[in-house]
Amino acid sequence: MPAAAPRNSSLRLLCLLEAFTLLALVLVAVPLKHLAGLPLAVSVMGPIHGMAFLAFCWRLAQAAAAREVEASTAWRLLLAAVVPFGGIYSWVTLGRGASA
Repeated sequence: MPAAAPRNSSLRLLCLLEAFTLLALVLVAVPLKHLAGLPLAVSVMGPIHGMAFLAFCWRLAQAAAAREVEASTAWRLLLAAVVPFGGIYSWVTLGRGASA
């Protein structure tokens, strides 16, 4: 199915975007809030990560509905999205050709 590869590349890109925004939120913004008293960091990074997460979920749902990824893989990718560094796992998994 050659047409699925470019579509999965957008999902892979969103995996990385979601992963890096989560890491920035957890490893940079939250410590700045609690250790340096700068709640603005979370106020800025939180919505950015939220939008990245929603975009990833939307694209993952599209890929699962179009059977570009198997249902079990889609659930693993969704679970990985809530774990720091999980997006890296998702990026690698999709790069290996996890499709229907």
